[in-house]
Amino acid sequence: MKTKYQFIYIALISISFITHAKGQVQRLPLDSVIARVTANPALQAYDARISAQNAYATGAKNLDAPKISAGQYQVPYQFSPNMGSFMISGEQMFTNPAKLKAKQEYMQGVSKVTSEDKNYQKNQLIAQAKQYYYERVVLEKKLALLQNTQKLLEYMLKDANIRLTYGKEKLSNIYKAKAELYALDNSREQLNDDISQKNIMLNTLMNRDKQTAFIVDTNYVLKDYEIALTDTAALANQRSDIKGINRNIELQQLNAQMEYSKRKPDFGIQAAHMISYGGSANQYVLMASVTIPIVPWASKEYKANLKGIRYEVEELQQKRMDVLNQAEGQLAGLKADMNSKKRQINNYQHNIIPALQNGYKTALLAYDQNTGDLPSVLDGIKDLQAARMEALDRLQEVLTLQVTYEKENEKY
Repeated sequence: MKTKYQFIYIALISISFITHAKGQVQRLPLDSVIARVTANPALQAYDARISAQNAYATGAKNLDAPKISAGQYQVPYQFSPNMGSFMISGEQMFTNPAKLKAKQEYMQGVSKVTSEDKNYQKNQLIAQAKQYYYERVVLEKKLALLQNTQKLLEYMLKDANIRLTYGKEKLSNIYKAKAELYALDNSREQLNDDISQKNIMLNTLMNRDKQTAFIVDTNYVLKDYEIALTDTAALANQRSDIKGINRNIELQQLNAQMEYSKRKPDFGIQAAHMISYGGSANQYVLMASVTIPIVPWASKEYKANLKGIRYEVEELQQKRMDVLNQAEGQLAGLKADMNSKKRQINNYQHNIIPALQNGYKTALLAYDQNTGDLPSVLDGIKDLQAARMEALDRLQEVLTLQVTYEKENEKY
């Protein structure tokens, strides 16, 4: 007997532990999901690349290595102990400081472009996270709608079985109700699978274990973006792809300065000491050198590069105008689409669903008064559920448009 009570006690403790564990499923609001997206490996890879580019820039002012040589100097092929000498020499070229500075500024500008590329990628990932999150919110609402429909069908099936015992209902109608009830199981299975898929996608974006379960906040806010005015200047300042083009233009300007600095001369110094053979006096060499890069045969390259850079800057300017133009058109289309979808949702909420609810109630009242039949009630339930599902589909479309609008404006 004592063993039996111990077994029951352990079982109760186990059930309590499992229930507590289920109750510990984490609840993640949208803001928390977005904050965790920064741990995505794609963004961390950009951080590593930026660090590498900044590290490369620290060595931009490096000078060429000195050159040291030693050996026989002016020693005749016909050996003579009194002719020639042994020479030790050293050379060092000094790159023009203006060239080194221009090179360093150019290399420092590369990481700024990469930084904007990272911001662009971050905006894309956040938009994906919002999209998956809102899709799961709508799926949860559809699941709740199925549960409500299931309760209605179970009630009708129970009532119909009672009527069947008194010969006031047809068996075929009961089978029809059961079929409708079983069909909900497939719909529920599909919704649960879709929810699981969204969980995996969100966990992937957050760089977490893909099977980690969490609860979403089913509250949402529909923004009035359809009445917002598009500020071109603000749009250009917000979008990282446009700012990335601006950084590229600045980088090309720095590249032009680096090419232009090639006109400046470099300097060098050479020193040598000769130990003469045969008792002759020792000698030395001390010479300075300077390059002349402005001569025609040496200036062709940087002149051609400067010309090419001007065309590249012009290309980037045209690309910036195109991106801005495309963005304005995209936003205009999104606002028009949002306005239409919201009017459809309003029509569902204030006209279509109330009318179907009244039709269902009328069919149910007639059935209670034995003036109607069960298929009419089932059709009313089915039509009402279909309309509510379609209204949720329109809601999903509005939320998708809202996410796309925020992605175009980089509102995160």
